Amino acid sequence: MTTYSELYIPARTLDYGVYQLTLTVTMIDSPNLKSSSSVYVRITATGITANLVQLGTSMITRGDQQDLLLDPGTFSVDPDEDIFDATKWKYTYYCRIYDLYNFPNIQGILLSIDDSTVDPYNPSCLSNRSGLIFGNLTSSPNSSLTVLSGSLQLNQMYQFMVYMENRKNSSIQATGYVLVTIEVTHPQLIAVGCVISTMCVPDLEFQLLNPTTQVALFTLCIGTCTNLQSIKWNIYQGSDNSTSSNSTQWTLFNNTILYENIWFFGTNTSNFTATDQLFLNNLQISLWRFEVVYTFQSAISTSALNFIINQPPANGSCSINPLNGTITTLFNITCPNWYDVDGIQDYSLYTWTTDISQQTIIAFSSEFSFQVRLPAGDNETSLLNLVVYVRDLVGSVIQVNISSVNVIADLAIINDLIDKITNSSNTITNNPIVRLLSSGNQNVVGQMIISLSQEFNQMNSENLDKAISNGISAVNISVSSLGSQRLQQISIPLNESALINYNIELNSLANVRDYLVPFITNLLITTSNSIILQSTSLAQLTQATNQLTRNTLMLVSNRCYELSAALYAMFEKISYEDAQSASNQLFQCASNILNGVNGPLQGRTDVLDLDYSRANAIPTDYDTDLESEWSNLNLFSDGNDFSTKTIDQNRNIYYQKQLANHINSQVTQMISLLTSSLNIHINIGQNYLMNTSQSFVSLETISIQSLKDRLVKQVENAQFNIPSDFILNTTSNSSISLRSRVDPLASFGNFQNTNLSRSISLSIIDQNGNEVSFEAHQNNPIQMIIPRDPNVLIPSMYLQNVTSINSTINNLLFNYHYINITSSLPISVHFEIHSLNRSLAYLFIYKFDQTPQLNSSINLIDRWTIFCPFNLTNDDIYRYFIDNQQTPGHQSLIFGIRELNSTEINNYCLYNSSINTSLPITDEPYDFTSNYELRIYTSGCYYLDENYQWKSDGLTVGPLTNLHETECLSTHLTSFAGGFIVLPAPINWSYVFANADFMKNKTVYLTVIITSIFYIILLIYARFEDKKDFEKLGVTPLVDNNKSDQYYYQILVFTGLRTNAGTDSKVYFVLSGDDDRTQIRLFSNPHRKIFQRGGIDSFIITVPKSLGLLNYIRIWHNNTGEGSSASWYLKYIIVRDLQTMDKSYFICQQWFAVEKDDGRIERILPIASEAEKQKFSYVLSKKAYHSVSDGHLWFSIFSRPPSNKFTRVQRCTCCFVLLFTSMLINIMYYDLSKEAKASSKTHSGALSIGPFYIAPQQIGIGIMVEFFTLISSFLIVQFFRRIRSRQHISRLHEALYKIKPSQQTSSENVHAITKKKSSITFPWWCLFIAYGLSMIIIVISIFFIIVRGIEFGDVKTQQWLTSVLTGFFSSVILTQPIKIVCLAIFFICFCRNSNNDKETSEYINDDDEFNLGNDEDYLQSPEFHSLFSSSSLKSINRLNENEIAYARDQRLKQIQMLTIIREFLINLIFAILIFVITYSNREQHSFFQVNHLQAYFLNQRQTTVDYTKINTIDQYWYWLENSFVSNIRAQQWYNEDIPQYLNGFLNDKSNRLIGWATMRQLRVKSELCPDQRVISICEDSYSFFSEETELFQPGWTTNATTEEFSLPVIKAFNYTTSDELDTYTYVGEFGTYRGGGYVYEFRGSLSDMTANLSKLHQLDWIDEKTRAVFIQLTLYNPSVQLLTAVTLLAEFLPTGGIYTTARFEPINYYTFTSILQLVCTIFYIFFIIYFMIIEIRLVFKLKLKYCQQFWSLIQLGIIGCSLGSIGVYFWRFQEANHISHLFEQTNGYIYINLQLAVYVNDILTFLLGYCCFFSMIKFIQLFRFNQRVSLFAETLKYCAKALISFSMMFAIVFMAFLSLFYLLFVSKLSSCSSLISTAQMLFEMTLMKFDASQIMRADAFLGPFCFALFMFLVVFVCLSMFLSIINDSFRHAKDDNQKEDQLILSFMLKKFLRWTGLKKLNQLEIQEERDCRMRSQYFDPIENLPDRMDQLLEALNRIYIDQKKELARLNKAGL
Repeated sequence: MTTYSELYIPARTLDYGVYQLTLTVTMIDSPNLKSSSSVYVRITATGITANLVQLGTSMITRGDQQDLLLDPGTFSVDPDEDIFDATKWKYTYYCRIYDLYNFPNIQGILLSIDDSTVDPYNPSCLSNRSGLIFGNLTSSPNSSLTVLSGSLQLNQMYQFMVYMENRKNSSIQATGYVLVTIEVTHPQLIAVGCVISTMCVPDLEFQLLNPTTQVALFTLCIGTCTNLQSIKWNIYQGSDNSTSSNSTQWTLFNNTILYENIWFFGTNTSNFTATDQLFLNNLQISLWRFEVVYTFQSAISTSALNFIINQPPANGSCSINPLNGTITTLFNITCPNWYDVDGIQDYSLYTWTTDISQQTIIAFSSEFSFQVRLPAGDNETSLLNLVVYVRDLVGSVIQVNISSVNVIADLAIINDLIDKITNSSNTITNNPIVRLLSSGNQNVVGQMIISLSQEFNQMNSENLDKAISNGISAVNISVSSLGSQRLQQISIPLNESALINYNIELNSLANVRDYLVPFITNLLITTSNSIILQSTSLAQLTQATNQLTRNTLMLVSNRCYELSAALYAMFEKISYEDAQSASNQLFQCASNILNGVNGPLQGRTDVLDLDYSRANAIPTDYDTDLESEWSNLNLFSDGNDFSTKTIDQNRNIYYQKQLANHINSQVTQMISLLTSSLNIHINIGQNYLMNTSQSFVSLETISIQSLKDRLVKQVENAQFNIPSDFILNTTSNSSISLRSRVDPLASFGNFQNTNLSRSISLSIIDQNGNEVSFEAHQNNPIQMIIPRDPNVLIPSMYLQNVTSINSTINNLLFNYHYINITSSLPISVHFEIHSLNRSLAYLFIYKFDQTPQLNSSINLIDRWTIFCPFNLTNDDIYRYFIDNQQTPGHQSLIFGIRELNSTEINNYCLYNSSINTSLPITDEPYDFTSNYELRIYTSGCYYLDENYQWKSDGLTVGPLTNLHETECLSTHLTSFAGGFIVLPAPINWSYVFANADFMKNKTVYLTVIITSIFYIILLIYARFEDKKDFEKLGVTPLVDNNKSDQYYYQILVFTGLRTNAGTDSKVYFVLSGDDDRTQIRLFSNPHRKIFQRGGIDSFIITVPKSLGLLNYIRIWHNNTGEGSSASWYLKYIIVRDLQTMDKSYFICQQWFAVEKDDGRIERILPIASEAEKQKFSYVLSKKAYHSVSDGHLWFSIFSRPPSNKFTRVQRCTCCFVLLFTSMLINIMYYDLSKEAKASSKTHSGALSIGPFYIAPQQIGIGIMVEFFTLISSFLIVQFFRRIRSRQHISRLHEALYKIKPSQQTSSENVHAITKKKSSITFPWWCLFIAYGLSMIIIVISIFFIIVRGIEFGDVKTQQWLTSVLTGFFSSVILTQPIKIVCLAIFFICFCRNSNNDKETSEYINDDDEFNLGNDEDYLQSPEFHSLFSSSSLKSINRLNENEIAYARDQRLKQIQMLTIIREFLINLIFAILIFVITYSNREQHSFFQVNHLQAYFLNQRQTTVDYTKINTIDQYWYWLENSFVSNIRAQQWYNEDIPQYLNGFLNDKSNRLIGWATMRQLRVKSELCPDQRVISICEDSYSFFSEETELFQPGWTTNATTEEFSLPVIKAFNYTTSDELDTYTYVGEFGTYRGGGYVYEFRGSLSDMTANLSKLHQLDWIDEKTRAVFIQLTLYNPSVQLLTAVTLLAEFLPTGGIYTTARFEPINYYTFTSILQLVCTIFYIFFIIYFMIIEIRLVFKLKLKYCQQFWSLIQLGIIGCSLGSIGVYFWRFQEANHISHLFEQTNGYIYINLQLAVYVNDILTFLLGYCCFFSMIKFIQLFRFNQRVSLFAETLKYCAKALISFSMMFAIVFMAFLSLFYLLFVSKLSSCSSLISTAQMLFEMTLMKFDASQIMRADAFLGPFCFALFMFLVVFVCLSMFLSIINDSFRHAKDDNQKEDQLILSFMLKKFLRWTGLKKLNQLEIQEERDCRMRSQYFDPIENLPDRMDQLLEALNRIYIDQKKELARLNKAGL
């Protein structure tokens, strides 16, 4: 049954018999209206072809000593059967001597060959009848005849005839003939047959031959044919014998040689072809013989095939009516009176307009009168020419021209059709054209499609012309046809409205074609005419390739493939002409659809609206499966761009690419089918050519030898030049076929650079139709020319105005240009240079990725060439190209051009100097004298691989490449295309200015900007600190200096760097020497703060006379500083005698504090000996500090010695000079270091250390970088250090200077001071030079860093910056400090020099006369009229012991208070941090998420699908199939709307699946049962050792099955390891399970999953060996940004039950959800480090006692859990990054297993929980001041030992009851099913929370008895003992509770109330405090004796001195 309007029944479909065929016609609008008609058909047998020898050869040659086998039973042909059935026939043989006699007969009755009757007139062929042997006597008698050797006479020709009669129907008969020539030799039998068997229809002795068809013959050599020497074909023309009619006279055709390879092909091969031109040009000859002569070494064998011309139909005529009309007019074609003896087969109508070679089939009919609708005629005259081909049943054709007609287009109907299709009108069926198309008649449909297509093609052509004339580029909207001329390139501004109109008409016509194509693709394929008509219609319909929608392309592609397959199925039955006609149209169809599908991808045609809307329309079979194409947004996103516009555009492109791949594959098959269909007709030297505007195809058969050096030319100069030397992978030595094709547009593949190229291909095909691999040698490749689209826009050359650039000023030797050559596939670069002065010559150089440099000292170029005038082409253009073998791996190319001077031109460019190959080098900048024009373009050579992707390996771009075509050199053959891009005008000088855009080079610009900003900020800070340092400078005279004192000492006091080392207390001292000592003196400075931490203070003290050799200094403070400012850490003191410049050292390095060390605030420091000054600790403290603070350039910005002339601003500048210089040198050598690193792995001299390689190049580069950096930094630093300050002498310095000379001259004991030779210094104004030089270095470095960074590109610059920053920070933070400290230690140990004191030299300069400071006038007030102040007369009392004790007590309390407050705050902040971190990791929506998913998946409300109540396998399957699988796919909404944009979501519409769900089964192996009486095979519980891991076929069998299963079902029976699944061990209720298993993935649509589950259920996927089934899925809730790992575990117990559990574990994979969390985490890490430092100190301090303290263990718990949580935090961070990376890569479209992430998250939660726990416990210690809290702690302390003993006793009792209850009730109570559950039950009983009725029901006696016994012993006895222990400990703790903590609490409270002013002291409290202080100040008078004695001695000494002075004065006065 069929619904087609035509009925076609192929041959051999129906058996013999009578059939009734009924046609029923039903009205569509009225189904009840129908009509039927019937016809009867009889199927009869087709006549057979009787062949006596193979192939029905007409004439053969045999030897007289050879047997002759005639076997019609084998060689005959029955068209109705595949194999001839010899048993159905009777055979009679006849023979005659040819050319002499007739067949023997008696009275006209022929005598058979075995008949002994003698015809006296016609003798028998055989003299002896015994020479005959008949074969197959039983099954098919006489079906063969063997004539024995010697039975026939020599040199005679015999004609044998067989008469065959059907045994069942004697009316069915057949006759066969053969001529046999008898010779003396032993020739082999040569069979000759027609290639197309249907073209050889037997006619008695002859084969019928159609004069309009070529004859293709082939031969078979039967027997041993190894000695063959030659083959030759002879052509004979025949005529009847005039004397006798019993033979034909054959005459050799004379023009054989003349027409060889014109009419005749293969005359010397086994195959022979005579074209139809032989017969059409010799119509007078009706008989033809084609004879083949095989020449062997010992014999010649001749065979022939005789033909008689089959006369075409005659005596008829054809006419048409009417002679005018439209495309819808019905024309009547009438061809009456045609007669042919064979009968008329059909009438075919062809039309053409102006070119007769472009005939188009319109209709074919078996009736002589038929109706047609014609296409429109010529555009100008509307004239249409017609011709009818009348063909008989054998295939002979006659051509009949009929009257031309005038046909015009019916525009009204066509426009109505367009409008209705465009507007989707419901009345479209009323259109006359649509009605005709709906008829289903292929003639009618073909006629209308051809007519409409021609009109639409004309409209499209006009639309394109109009668009192009309005400024739209032709190359952007169309693909030029083959052989078209280049359009004139005129610059026209774009007309936007024209573009809109173009698109409207384009899409309108595209919609019409899309509507029309189903009508043609649904037709029946019947005969060759049907194929030609349909393929012609499709070729016309697809001619406008810019209007083909994807639906059109897909339908046409499928239809063309079907037509090609149909043609291939009948290629052995149709003529070459029919095959050629059909192939022409199908080749065009294939080319059209290729262009149509690749046009939008290549950007050559517009994307059609219909395609765009269809691509983004929701499909009818919409499913929320993530992996369905339409739903998988991951396929269509652009990185992270998921916008609707991007998705829609990329989805359309995706479908276009998919269709392109499908069409490419289908077209490849079509080409192969068409090639095979044509190849059988084509002989050696013969070729098939199809050259149209849509496609070019050439097919020719040649010998392998003629392939060498063969030039295969195609259209548009496309060609292949085959080399002489190649490798051809074929076993055939006879002939091959060459198939070459040219398509207007290259396929898209994966590379859009081919969008302007034609696609050419050349294939070599063997005789079997298979492609043969061809390989040429690399040094002699195939040369190809690949043309480009002629409409490609070639921009004009860019003028380079170089004469306006004065290179001399810029010191440039070349004019540089930069081009970007980044490409995914290799490209070649082509240069065209046109000099405006053709007499000039140029030097051209280039280098990849960096600027080329060429002078006498640098040769940094890749290649060069010289352009000389005699090399100019006709267009005066210099050309140069870089092939595609040089460009891979490079991103840019920079080339330079310079003019050659006259001398260089003479040396290099004269004809006699052209052999000069040296490189012209100059150092002189040269100005251009003439401008030049430049054009640069790239090209490439690419081939299409088997995946239809463009590749370039093995291809080289040749030198003949130009703007219009590409020359390619290849070693293999396939489809090729060329790349072409005209590069924009290059920018002069450098890549920097070409690509200096900020967005392209963000990294280098931001690096420079940020570094510069940081420098400015640091400079401001340094200047501010310099001012503060300036205030610290100067030598301070003590306030209590006496004006009359004339002896001066300078005292330097060095305060330590320890915490709180500075002091605010007043510091007093007494300096004592051998001769005298000072009074109590006070260190003070009214203008600045002294004795700051790490400070160095210098003072001037005056004394009346020299103290002599100093002995000690007594120093103390009054402890008046507030808090920690009362304490002071003194390093050492240096006292210098300003008269003798002798220095004395007093080393302390101790605390002056009541609460530290020994608690002393007064010390006597003796003068240090040389041994003490050499002491390691002392020297190290000085050296290390000074080395770091001054030697480390970066640290010294923050810690430089204030008196150092090298200021912070200068140091900051030097640092950044060093930084920028190192960055510059590093970036300059970055490529070299990378190359050295890469080459070191293969370098023979490289040192290998594990994975690291150190090559000599790397060492050299490293030394070079460090050397240049060191030189620049060292010079700048030393320059700054050696600049002298501006001379400014203060008044103080002048006064001292005036005093000193008088003392030097008057004193004889003063040592002479010799000045050392000063080092090289610079005047102060050199400071400006130093700053200027630094700025120049920084600016130059920044410039070249930017230049180099732009050359690198942003990605490479980031890599460089990473390495630079890493090296910088490691150097500043680690390398430099360690180096400085190590050097300091080294010099201390081995080069110790006590005189070399750099730290002291900053304040004490031996070269100065008095270095008292340069700026004291700035610091001191102008009120100092005299040099010194008067001595204070105030008496100073030192603190006594009681005062110190009181101060120490108050200070210790204060310290303890501060410690408590600090500890409390630290722990409070730490607790807050840990709580913030912990609770921020807890998602507030977690509970609701888990609660929802539990209700959603477990279905506890529905008893039939309640997951928690599953007990059997069937229930589990029921839950899977009816609940789970439907829950994991979003389905329709409640209003039946489709769930759009919910791809991958669950049916709850809230949670999205990440990838898919998995179901994993773990099975056990079968084992023998211990007791085999019941069953022999048992399955034990699951264990790692019993797990099944084998691979199975579906159904758990190992045998292969023939049933087909889906891939997920097959995979479900294959074991997958945990590594492959990324799963881990899982602990269930009844076992621990591995991560592997048999996995089913819930993938595909809902229907697929349902079907798969049903199949798994049928195959017993879950059976008795199953022990666990895991369902794992990962969900993401985008509303709360929460991931949830769902694990549904069903454990199948060996007892038969199923135990189900479910885990829902939500996690947030965002590591830091807020800035607060990040900041808290950072501070948390610092706190842990702080705690670790404190605890390490305590460990060293307390040692083993540390472990005995409870709070130490708590602190260790905090630290341990914190460190663990930090480690796990980073682990979690890494895992989160992994998940995030996968999620970003796949956007959740693949399954991501969160099992490891959940484990890590659980560990982190565990650790953070314990951190919180320990932190809260720590607060018990912090609140120990509270009496209740301290009592609680003391109680626990007291009862610890007792509780340990009690717990041991309790454990014994509890274990006893645990064993008892477990053993008694293990099988009776679920709570006693395991030891753990039993223990849980006993604890519940202890807490009185147990239901006693359960145990009573378990056992009536033992239950109550055991329960009562447990309650008595445990609850009453043990618990009572426990409470007694607690009570006793509480009593002791209450009695011994200490009051110390309460005292400190009172002290803290009192301090707080006073500080806040909440409580003021009353008079009583003030008086009490005073009394306390007075009691502490009371001391025994005897203690005051030393002070009183000191005062007495001081008074006596002063009196004595005054008297001596007075006496000296009197003596001087002479009194």
